[in-house]
Amino acid sequence: MAARSPFPALLFSMVLFCMGAASTVVAHPLDPALLEIRESPAGTLEVLWQLPVSQTAGDAPRVMLPQGCSPLSAPVASRAGAGAGAGSRIALRWRAQCENGGLVGSDIGVDGLRERRTDALLRVHLADGRLVQAVLRAATPTFTVPESAARLAVLRDYLLLGFEHILSGPDHLLFVFGLVLLVHGYRRLFWTITAFTAGHSVTLALAVLGVVKVPAYPVEALIALTILVVAVELTRAGGGRETWIQRFPWAMAFTFGLLHGLGFAGALTEIGLPANAIPLALAGFNIGIELGQLLCVALILAAAAALRRLPVPLPTAIRSLPSYVIGSLAVFWVLERTTAMF
Repeated sequence: MAARSPFPALLFSMVLFCMGAASTVVAHPLDPALLEIRESPAGTLEVLWQLPVSQTAGDAPRVMLPQGCSPLSAPVASRAGAGAGAGSRIALRWRAQCENGGLVGSDIGVDGLRERRTDALLRVHLADGRLVQAVLRAATPTFTVPESAARLAVLRDYLLLGFEHILSGPDHLLFVFGLVLLVHGYRRLFWTITAFTAGHSVTLALAVLGVVKVPAYPVEALIALTILVVAVELTRAGGGRETWIQRFPWAMAFTFGLLHGLGFAGALTEIGLPANAIPLALAGFNIGIELGQLLCVALILAAAAALRRLPVPLPTAIRSLPSYVIGSLAVFWVLERTTAMF
C-alpha cells in the first residue's frame, strides 16, 4: 500500500458505501422474524410468531403450518422489546392440533418473506425432546422437519446470519471503512482488523451467553461514538505528529471491538441459539461476520488498486471529504441513539 491512499479511489469507494449506508438510519437492519413451535406428545402445538413492528403493516408474513394442523385458539397479541424502536416486536401466540402423527417429515413455512425482504428463524421443539432449527428465506420459505438434526445446517445458517448482519449494518461497516483509510500498510491493516475481530468476538460470546448484560441503546450510541473518533483521527492524519491511536491502531480496534461485539449480540440474542449447538452457532455467526468484514476490506482495496492507475486530478479540499462524511453520519447516529434512550 502506498504511503497515502489514492483519493480518487477513496472518493469512489466512499460514494458507493454511503449510497448504501444512507439508505437506512437504523443500526442493524437484520431483524428476522421468529417462528417457534413446541410440540406435545398428543400432537398439540404451542405457536409463537414474533415479528418486528416494521413488518406488521399491510400484508405481513404469514405462518404456514403443516397440512392437517388446525388452530385450537385465536392468536393473542402482545408487545415484546423496548419502546417503538428497531428492537420492538409484536408477538402472536396460539395453539393448534395436528392429526397426522407429529411434525417429523412435515413442511413448515412462512409466506411473504420475498415481498418483505426479510428472513424468519424457525425453532421447532419436537415431542421427542429434540430442537430443530432453520432459517427461512425468500428462496426457501418452507422447511421439512428432518428425522435427525443436522449440525452442519446450524453452522451454515448462523454463518449466513453473521454475514448478512455485518453487510446490512452500516455503522459497523463504516467503522471498518474508517480503519482502512486510517491504517497504512497491509501488515498493520491485517493486525488492526484482526484485533477488531478479537474484540467483538469476546463480548459477543459473553453477552449472548448471559455473562454480560448491557442495555442496547447506550451500546448503540457508544458504537456511533467510536466511528466519530475514527473520523476525527482521519482529519489529523498527515499532520506530522502521530497520535496514540495512529501509532497503535490495533489497540484502538480491539477496545472499540468490545463495544461492537455488544451490538452484534443484540441481534443474535433476538434470534437465539440452539441449546444443543451453542458453540457451533457462535462460531458460525463470528465466521460470517469476519467474512463480511474481509469482503468489505477487499472491495475497498481492489477499488483503490484499480483506480490508482487513473490519474484524476481532484481539488485539495476533496481529499478530506471521506473523513467528514464518516463524521457526519457518526454524529447523526450519536444524536439519534442518545435521544432514543429518553
